[in-house]
Amino acid sequence: MKLEQIKILKGKITVKTGLHIGAGDTEMKIGGTDNPVIKHPWTMEPYIPGSSLKGKIRFLLEMKSGLIGKRQKKDGNPLTYNDLQIDELSDKDKKLAERILKLFGGSGGDKEEKFLPARAIFRDCYINKDCKKAWKENNRPFTEIKVENRINRIKGTAEHPRHTERVVEGVEFDFEIALKIFEEDKNDNLEDLLLEGLKLLEYDYLGGSGSRGYGKVEIKIEEPKEIADKFQNLKI
Repeated sequence: MKLEQIKILKGKITVKTGLHIGAGDTEMKIGGTDNPVIKHPWTMEPYIPGSSLKGKIRFLLEMKSGLIGKRQKKDGNPLTYNDLQIDELSDKDKKLAERILKLFGGSGGDKEEKFLPARAIFRDCYINKDCKKAWKENNRPFTEIKVENRINRIKGTAEHPRHTERVVEGVEFDFEIALKIFEEDKNDNLEDLLLEGLKLLEYDYLGGSGSRGYGKVEIKIEEPKEIADKFQNLKI
Protein backbone atom coordinates (compact mmCIF):
# COMPACT_ATOMS: atom_id res chain seq x y z
CA MET A 1 0.00 0.00 0.00
CA LYS A 2 1.33 3.39 -1.00
CA LEU A 3 0.25 6.43 1.02
CA GLU A 4 -0.27 9.34 -1.37
CA GLN A 5 -1.74 12.02 0.87
CA ILE A 6 -3.19 12.83 4.27
CA LYS A 7 -5.97 15.41 4.16
CA ILE A 8 -6.69 17.28 7.39
CA LEU A 9 -10.27 18.48 7.84
CA LYS A 10 -10.74 21.13 10.52
CA GLY A 11 -13.83 22.91 11.74
CA LYS A 12 -16.33 23.42 14.55
CA ILE A 13 -19.17 21.43 16.05
CA THR A 14 -21.75 23.73 17.64
CA VAL A 15 -24.20 22.33 20.17
CA LYS A 16 -27.75 23.31 19.18
CA THR A 17 -29.63 21.35 21.86
CA GLY A 18 -28.27 19.94 25.13
CA LEU A 19 -25.60 17.31 24.41
CA HIS A 20 -25.06 14.26 26.60
CA ILE A 21 -22.11 11.93 26.05
CA GLY A 22 -21.89 9.89 29.21
CA ALA A 23 -18.84 9.52 31.42
CA GLY A 24 -19.74 6.02 32.54
CA ASP A 25 -19.31 6.79 36.25
CA THR A 26 -20.16 3.81 38.42
CA GLU A 27 -20.80 5.73 41.61
CA MET A 28 -22.83 8.81 42.45
CA LYS A 29 -21.05 11.46 44.47
CA ILE A 30 -22.85 13.40 47.21
CA GLY A 31 -24.37 16.51 45.68
CA GLY A 32 -23.57 15.22 42.18
CA THR A 33 -25.61 13.90 39.29
CA ASP A 34 -26.33 10.27 38.52
CA ASN A 35 -25.63 10.74 34.79
CA PRO A 36 -22.65 13.09 34.16
CA VAL A 37 -21.08 13.98 30.81
CA ILE A 38 -17.52 12.97 30.01
CA LYS A 39 -14.93 15.56 31.02
CA HIS A 40 -11.21 16.07 30.60
CA PRO A 41 -9.51 14.74 33.76
CA TRP A 42 -7.32 17.85 34.20
CA THR A 43 -9.50 20.77 33.12
CA MET A 44 -12.84 19.12 34.06
CA GLU A 45 -14.30 20.63 30.89
CA PRO A 46 -16.60 18.56 28.67
CA TYR A 47 -15.30 17.26 25.35
CA ILE A 48 -16.46 15.04 22.49
CA PRO A 49 -14.44 11.82 22.22
CA GLY A 50 -13.26 10.98 18.71
CA SER A 51 -14.67 7.48 19.24
CA SER A 52 -18.18 8.91 19.76
CA LEU A 53 -17.93 10.92 16.55
CA LYS A 54 -16.55 8.00 14.55
CA GLY A 55 -19.01 5.47 15.91
CA LYS A 56 -22.11 7.56 15.20
CA ILE A 57 -21.01 8.52 11.67
CA ARG A 58 -20.22 4.89 10.84
CA PHE A 59 -23.58 3.78 12.25
CA LEU A 60 -25.48 6.34 10.16
CA LEU A 61 -23.67 5.41 6.94
CA GLU A 62 -24.31 1.71 7.52
CA MET A 63 -27.99 2.43 8.25
CA LYS A 64 -28.36 4.52 5.10
CA SER A 65 -26.66 1.85 3.00
CA GLY A 66 -29.25 -0.77 3.98
CA LEU A 67 -26.44 -3.28 4.44
CA ILE A 68 -27.24 -3.96 8.09
CA GLY A 69 -30.49 -5.75 7.22
CA LYS A 70 -28.73 -7.92 4.65
CA ARG A 71 -26.19 -9.35 7.07
CA GLN A 72 -26.45 -13.04 7.87
CA LYS A 73 -25.47 -12.49 11.50
CA LYS A 74 -27.98 -10.08 13.05
CA ASP A 75 -25.89 -9.19 16.10
CA GLY A 76 -25.97 -5.41 15.78
CA ASN A 77 -22.21 -5.16 15.32
CA PRO A 78 -20.50 -3.08 12.60
CA LEU A 79 -19.90 -4.46 9.12
CA THR A 80 -16.99 -6.87 8.78
CA TYR A 81 -15.08 -8.55 5.97
CA ASN A 82 -17.29 -11.65 6.33
CA ASP A 83 -20.34 -9.63 5.28
CA LEU A 84 -18.82 -9.18 1.83
CA GLN A 85 -19.22 -12.92 1.26
CA ILE A 86 -23.03 -12.83 1.42
CA ASP A 87 -24.42 -14.08 -1.90
CA GLU A 88 -27.44 -11.75 -1.75
CA LEU A 89 -25.24 -8.66 -1.90
CA SER A 90 -25.09 -7.00 -5.29
CA ASP A 91 -21.82 -5.74 -6.72
CA LYS A 92 -22.98 -2.22 -5.84
CA ASP A 93 -23.66 -3.23 -2.22
CA LYS A 94 -20.28 -4.94 -1.92
CA LYS A 95 -18.50 -1.87 -3.29
CA LEU A 96 -20.25 0.36 -0.75
CA ALA A 97 -19.43 -2.05 2.08
CA GLU A 98 -15.77 -2.02 1.03
CA ARG A 99 -15.74 1.78 1.05
CA ILE A 100 -17.20 1.85 4.58
CA LEU A 101 -14.68 -0.73 5.79
CA LYS A 102 -11.80 1.19 4.24
CA LEU A 103 -12.90 4.49 5.75
CA PHE A 104 -13.43 3.18 9.29
CA GLY A 105 -11.19 0.10 9.28
CA GLY A 106 -11.81 -3.63 9.57
CA SER A 107 -11.71 -5.67 12.75
CA GLY A 108 -8.39 -7.37 12.06
CA GLY A 109 -7.44 -10.69 10.50
CA ASP A 110 -5.39 -11.61 7.45
CA LYS A 111 -8.35 -11.45 5.07
CA GLU A 112 -9.03 -7.83 6.03
CA GLU A 113 -5.58 -6.42 5.32
CA LYS A 114 -6.79 -4.09 2.58
CA PHE A 115 -9.15 -2.46 5.07
CA LEU A 116 -6.34 -1.68 7.50
CA PRO A 117 -5.42 0.82 8.64
CA ALA A 118 -8.60 2.89 8.93
CA ARG A 119 -8.38 5.78 6.48
CA ALA A 120 -10.17 8.27 8.76
CA ILE A 121 -8.71 9.30 12.13
CA PHE A 122 -11.13 11.15 14.42
CA ARG A 123 -9.46 13.34 17.06
CA ASP A 124 -11.03 14.18 20.41
CA CYS A 125 -12.90 17.50 20.16
CA TYR A 126 -12.18 20.15 22.81
CA ILE A 127 -13.96 23.42 23.51
CA ASN A 128 -12.95 26.18 21.11
CA LYS A 129 -10.62 28.75 22.72
CA ASP A 130 -12.74 31.79 21.80
CA CYS A 131 -15.87 30.06 23.06
CA LYS A 132 -14.12 29.12 26.31
CA LYS A 133 -12.92 32.69 26.83
CA ALA A 134 -16.37 34.21 26.20
CA TRP A 135 -18.09 31.68 28.47
CA LYS A 136 -15.67 32.29 31.34
CA GLU A 137 -15.76 36.10 30.99
CA ASN A 138 -19.54 35.95 31.35
CA ASN A 139 -19.40 33.35 34.11
CA ARG A 140 -21.51 30.93 32.09
CA PRO A 141 -21.38 27.19 32.83
CA PHE A 142 -20.59 24.70 30.07
CA THR A 143 -23.12 22.21 31.39
CA GLU A 144 -26.56 22.08 32.97
CA ILE A 145 -28.45 19.48 35.02
CA LYS A 146 -31.73 18.41 33.45
CA VAL A 147 -34.27 16.56 35.60
CA GLU A 148 -36.36 13.95 33.82
CA ASN A 149 -39.24 11.84 35.11
CA ARG A 150 -41.29 8.86 34.08
CA ILE A 151 -45.05 9.44 33.97
CA ASN A 152 -47.27 6.85 35.65
CA ARG A 153 -50.03 6.23 33.08
CA ILE A 154 -52.60 5.32 35.74
CA LYS A 155 -51.92 7.96 38.38
CA GLY A 156 -50.80 10.68 35.98
CA THR A 157 -47.92 11.53 38.28
CA ALA A 158 -44.18 11.87 37.72
CA GLU A 159 -42.02 9.11 39.16
CA HIS A 160 -38.36 8.08 39.36
CA PRO A 161 -36.67 11.45 38.72
CA ARG A 162 -33.31 11.22 36.95
CA HIS A 163 -30.70 13.97 36.85
CA THR A 164 -28.82 14.17 33.56
CA GLU A 165 -25.93 16.49 32.84
CA ARG A 166 -25.82 18.10 29.38
CA VAL A 167 -23.48 20.44 27.53
CA VAL A 168 -25.51 23.60 27.01
CA GLU A 169 -26.64 25.03 23.68
CA GLY A 170 -24.10 27.29 22.00
CA VAL A 171 -20.89 25.61 23.17
CA GLU A 172 -18.46 25.14 20.27
CA PHE A 173 -15.97 22.31 19.91
CA ASP A 174 -13.02 22.22 17.52
CA PHE A 175 -12.81 19.04 15.47
CA GLU A 176 -10.10 17.53 13.30
CA ILE A 177 -10.31 14.49 11.04
CA ALA A 178 -7.26 13.13 9.22
CA LEU A 179 -8.07 11.24 6.01
CA LYS A 180 -5.40 8.95 4.58
CA ILE A 181 -5.50 8.52 0.80
CA PHE A 182 -3.75 5.41 -0.52
CA GLU A 183 -2.94 4.80 -4.18
CA GLU A 184 -5.50 2.00 -4.46
CA ASP A 185 -8.25 4.23 -2.98
CA LYS A 186 -8.38 6.68 -5.90
CA ASN A 187 -11.72 5.48 -7.26
CA ASP A 188 -13.40 4.94 -3.89
CA ASN A 189 -14.38 8.58 -3.21
CA LEU A 190 -13.78 8.11 0.51
CA GLU A 191 -13.77 11.86 1.02
CA ASP A 192 -17.33 12.09 -0.31
CA LEU A 193 -18.39 9.18 1.92
CA LEU A 194 -16.98 10.96 4.97
CA LEU A 195 -18.76 14.20 4.11
CA GLU A 196 -22.01 12.31 3.63
CA GLY A 197 -21.60 10.84 7.11
CA LEU A 198 -21.00 14.27 8.63
CA LYS A 199 -24.10 15.63 6.91
CA LEU A 200 -26.18 12.69 8.20
CA LEU A 201 -24.94 13.50 11.71
CA GLU A 202 -26.28 17.05 11.36
CA TYR A 203 -29.68 15.63 10.39
CA ASP A 204 -29.62 13.12 13.26
CA TYR A 205 -28.06 13.63 16.70
CA LEU A 206 -24.87 13.02 18.64
CA GLY A 207 -24.69 11.36 22.05
CA GLY A 208 -27.64 9.93 23.94
CA SER A 209 -31.38 10.64 24.24
CA GLY A 210 -31.73 12.08 20.74
CA SER A 211 -35.41 11.09 20.57
CA ARG A 212 -35.98 13.37 23.58
CA GLY A 213 -34.43 16.37 21.89
CA TYR A 214 -30.80 15.98 22.91
CA GLY A 215 -27.74 16.15 20.71
CA LYS A 216 -28.61 18.29 17.69
CA VAL A 217 -25.35 19.72 16.36
CA GLU A 218 -24.22 22.01 13.56
CA ILE A 219 -21.03 21.10 11.73
CA LYS A 220 -18.90 23.67 9.94
CA ILE A 221 -15.80 22.61 8.02
CA GLU A 222 -13.38 25.54 7.87
CA GLU A 223 -10.46 24.00 5.98
CA PRO A 224 -9.52 22.95 3.38
CA LYS A 225 -11.76 25.48 1.63
CA GLU A 226 -12.64 23.24 -1.30
CA ILE A 227 -13.93 20.57 1.08
CA ALA A 228 -15.74 23.22 3.15
CA ASP A 229 -17.55 24.46 0.04
CA LYS A 230 -18.43 20.92 -1.02
CA PHE A 231 -19.87 20.12 2.41
CA GLN A 232 -21.87 23.33 2.60
CA ASN A 233 -23.58 22.55 -0.71
CA LEU A 234 -24.06 18.85 -0.01
CA LYS A 235 -27.63 17.58 -0.18
CA ILE A 236 -28.64 14.07 0.92
